[in-house]
Amino acid sequence: MRNHLPITRGRLYRFRHQQKENSLHMALIADRMGSIDASGIRKVFALAASLENPINLSIGQPDFDVDEMVKDEAIAQIRAGYNKYTQSHGDEGLRAAVKHYYHRRFGASLDHVLITSGVSGGLFLSLMALVNPGDEVIFGDPYFVMYKQLVSLLGGRCVPVDTYPDFRLKADAVEQAITEKSKVLLVNTPSNPTGVTLNRDELAALADVARRHDLFVISDEIYEQFHYEGKAESMAGLYDNALILNGFSKNAAMTGWRVGYAAGPEEVIQQMTTLQQYTFVCAPSFAQKAAIVALENDPVERIVAYKEKCRLLVDNLSPRFQLTQPNGAFYAFPKAPSGDGDRFVEKAIENNVLIIPGSVFSERDSHFRISFAAANDTILRGVQVLNRLAEAD
Repeated sequence: MRNHLPITRGRLYRFRHQQKENSLHMALIADRMGSIDASGIRKVFALAASLENPINLSIGQPDFDVDEMVKDEAIAQIRAGYNKYTQSHGDEGLRAAVKHYYHRRFGASLDHVLITSGVSGGLFLSLMALVNPGDEVIFGDPYFVMYKQLVSLLGGRCVPVDTYPDFRLKADAVEQAITEKSKVLLVNTPSNPTGVTLNRDELAALADVARRHDLFVISDEIYEQFHYEGKAESMAGLYDNALILNGFSKNAAMTGWRVGYAAGPEEVIQQMTTLQQYTFVCAPSFAQKAAIVALENDPVERIVAYKEKCRLLVDNLSPRFQLTQPNGAFYAFPKAPSGDGDRFVEKAIENNVLIIPGSVFSERDSHFRISFAAANDTILRGVQVLNRLAEAD
């Protein structure tokens, strides 16, 4: 016979009071919060903090530090008193440097530039400026986690286009997904989470579809320097109604400095700037000055190092995992041996290896994301465990 606590009048009162209090708290929360979930990536990061010396292949930031020249510039600007607000559109010197960078790297002219609080800030502002409730936003599946959540938060409708198994967003698949409510096409190359890059012909074909159907394109190019074979490409210059998003979190490891930029049509940049005045206000002032130095740095050595990390991961993982070759960013997106990505990730974490379930990035749960933004020996130790788990699965 089970032992039940006596339900006293005081206990019953406290229970009912707690229920009422919980209901009151829920009533305070805006309805829109029910449309988004807590980040699955952040949950893994929190779990990492609770494990003892985990093999962390989940992280979405470089394993190198900010360059000393960039740090020195930031410190010098702080000491010189450059610590106040900038104009909401950003530091003029950085805006000019961004234009020069895209012209030098891609031969593209960026006429209207807004400095944002990271690429995530630029993405939020752009979707806020463009998406009405019911508008459809098209993007490839798998996708960066923020796309689906922000579109849903704004009352838009997400239209993920299946790109399995090669993870290339194809123009004809996008065209088939278009309806009278389609408004925005979101493109990400190199891709998080797959590491796949789109070539110029593929980007041009997507631009042609957008042009024919009057879609606005948002091009997320935060990983554009992490490109390992062939020529890196940009949507810049291919389509007038396109917004380019880029920043310094990946190429300069300035993840905590929160500096990015957006470039596109004047009317869109103006509306994003107005929104920034009432939200982020501006990106950190001293960090904007330091970002000018970051744009002038030559990334060749670190890209060569990351190309080697990519090769190391693929060579050691591909014999036991179905894996599309990454050509950019610092991720791979293998299929779990059993086809159950969530279950495989649970087993990996039980064995002290942190990876991210593919269901965080996709409507499917068959894959997982692994990051090679780690020391080479960490990559090898992690792959050894994953291969052992694959053999036992």
